[in-house]
Amino acid sequence: MYHLMELPTKVLIGDGVISKLGDFVKDSSGDKKVVISAGSNVAARVKDTVDAALGGSPVWVEVAVADMANVRKVMSAAEGSGCIIGVGGGKSVDVGKLAAFRLHLPFYSVPTSASHDGISSPFASLKGLDRPYSVMAKPPVGILADIGVIASAPRRLLAAGCGDLVSKLTAVKDWQLAHRVTGEYYGSYSASLALMSANVVIERSRTLGKFEMDGVRDLVEALISTGVAAGIAGSSRPCSGSEHLFSHYLDMVAPEAGLHGEKCGMGTIMMAKLHGIGWKRVRSALKNVGAPVEAAQIGIDDSKVIQSLVKASSIRPDRYTILSRKKLDRKAAASLAKSTGVI
Repeated sequence: MYHLMELPTKVLIGDGVISKLGDFVKDSSGDKKVVISAGSNVAARVKDTVDAALGGSPVWVEVAVADMANVRKVMSAAEGSGCIIGVGGGKSVDVGKLAAFRLHLPFYSVPTSASHDGISSPFASLKGLDRPYSVMAKPPVGILADIGVIASAPRRLLAAGCGDLVSKLTAVKDWQLAHRVTGEYYGSYSASLALMSANVVIERSRTLGKFEMDGVRDLVEALISTGVAAGIAGSSRPCSGSEHLFSHYLDMVAPEAGLHGEKCGMGTIMMAKLHGIGWKRVRSALKNVGAPVEAAQIGIDDSKVIQSLVKASSIRPDRYTILSRKKLDRKAAASLAKSTGVI
């Protein structure tokens, strides 16, 4: 039994470090052009700073949606380039990451928010693929996280990052369960790293929820660590379990409702109860950081929550989780969602 570990080679984190982006990527860019994957709002916020840092005229490719059409657009622009940089949130990073992977180019992650762990993981989540969950790519060569820029992001995005972090509690439980039942490989070190990151939210939610500079730095470092945990494990197991399957199914039945981390956070509340761990503590921590704990808060009706609980395990029948064991019917799913306050 073996697996390949691929990890970021360098991380630069601090207030104002976006001005150092040119030096950060020069080993890869050299004299070649640099292509940047970014959304229009992000470009408006940081374009002048990024252009000055790169000392030239990087090619900016506007990413409106995280889908294959935008991946192809970035790939087309990046022919003959030295590297691709994903500047922004999840969609820009994921599109840039997959484009770089397919072109065999170095990829750099420059998050402007901290809404999920894709900023450092070897996985990309896009619409229009043949599966509703993340696909394997490669981790960024480097991650540059400017805390000042990230702290100015909408609080909803930062709270969603907390939701993605707490999901590691049930993801690891599912991984342990699969190891016992199916004999699947389980890596205790990567699992411990993911749990440590999740506990940043559980143990410090009131302070973290103020989203002051120190708290935002802790959030970003924890999200980077969970992506590294996936790289060490060689799979998404330490970071994604039944709560993510629930979120992915909601993506199909309520595609415009809620952020990834918000749905994963609510999924974690319910999966924690199924696992018999402290679901009330999870719910309280999410409330403290301002993340939704009721489906109605993000416009999802009860029937879709119930449907997603019943059907979530069908998304990845190869991935054994607590939902594989419990096999919820609609009555049991409704009871679970009501008892945890999600509906």
